[in-house]
Amino acid sequence: MTQSGVSQHLLKLEQHLEQTLIIRQGKQFVLTDPGLRLLRDAREVLSAIHKLEHHIGFDVPDEGDVRIMTPGSVGLKLYPLSLDLQQLHPRLHVDFRFAPNRDIDNALINDAIDIGLMTRPSVHSEIKTTAITKEPLLLVTPNGINDIGWQTLLKLGFIAHPDSAHHADLLLGANYSEYRSISSLPQKAFSNQIGLILEPVSRGLGFTVLPAFAVAAFTHQHSIQVHQLEKPVSETVFLAEHHLKPRPARVENLITFIKTSLAG
Repeated sequence: MTQSGVSQHLLKLEQHLEQTLIIRQGKQFVLTDPGLRLLRDAREVLSAIHKLEHHIGFDVPDEGDVRIMTPGSVGLKLYPLSLDLQQLHPRLHVDFRFAPNRDIDNALINDAIDIGLMTRPSVHSEIKTTAITKEPLLLVTPNGINDIGWQTLLKLGFIAHPDSAHHADLLLGANYSEYRSISSLPQKAFSNQIGLILEPVSRGLGFTVLPAFAVAAFTHQHSIQVHQLEKPVSETVFLAEHHLKPRPARVENLITFIKTSLAG
């Protein structure tokens, strides 16, 4: 810019701020106190703009926030592994929540999470679901139960949980001709805490049907017995995400980690 152009801009700035910014003396000048403050603050603003441009383009796989929701069983397997991942990458922050399919669906629609895992396809056309693994459903009794005939199950009684009717319909319906619905079994207990459902089973209070990851996560394995039925049944686990939302590198990295973990 020419000297006259600089002078005109400076004059307009002084008029706008209603402050004298420089004292002129010939070809020399000194900054007034308001001028010094403006210079200092302007440098901070320019620095912030530079950082903003850098931050907007910043996309690395091991830094930043990732929000995920999963059903209880697959969450029991993945949550400890997500902590291992964060220990390897301290700048990566995983917000990990357990939720039923319906809540996961709604959270994706409302942009409350980045990705979700579900055990059914989404009911929303905006949500893309991709099958990534299958999780077997297992019949679990107290340890020492070898006969798993229908009369034995009736005698043991059923330990119910929020998804027990659905799981029982799938597994028991495929393997027991006597099974009609969950109401055909005497209910001995109920728990809505995924990590505690097998506690009454381990104490001999009944049997239940659970996905394999929840069974594997139970601490007292010596107190339960897992039975392989003639007709195996599995639930499909879907990766769910908004179909318009691109994946940042950190989300892509977590998805790769999840697929590897569930395949192992």
